[in-house]
Amino acid sequence: MARILSVDYGRKRTGLAVTDPLQIIAGGLATVSTSELFDWLQQYIQREQVERIVIGEPRQPNGQPSENLARVQQFVARWRKAHPEVPIDYYDERFTSVLAHQAMLDGGLRKKARQDKALVDEISATIILEDYLRSRIRPLS
Repeated sequence: MARILSVDYGRKRTGLAVTDPLQIIAGGLATVSTSELFDWLQQYIQREQVERIVIGEPRQPNGQPSENLARVQQFVARWRKAHPEVPIDYYDERFTSVLAHQAMLDGGLRKKARQDKALVDEISATIILEDYLRSRIRPLS
């Protein structure tokens, strides 16, 4: 099996998370400058087998598109054109930053660590990936 990679796309920084090859566990991977993201992902898929990429779809709490959605859509269109062999799917990312901050609090991180925006982005990408993995589980009936 190949990995699934998730992207929490931001204007300046982008958080990344990835599954293990069996697609059971999601873990933070990195935070990269958004301007370097495309090249970083290309290099990563050359080293690792990636089945699919899941990218956070930025929406406001009421479901309306956020201001970042247009940038995400441009990135997705560029990716699909260059790498049709690695599909990229949208996944609702509402409240992931709030959940990331809560996870940091629950984990006992000090205030200084909780202010690390790169860490928040990576944790947000991990939450997106965990939610995506849970959504694929079908109950037995």
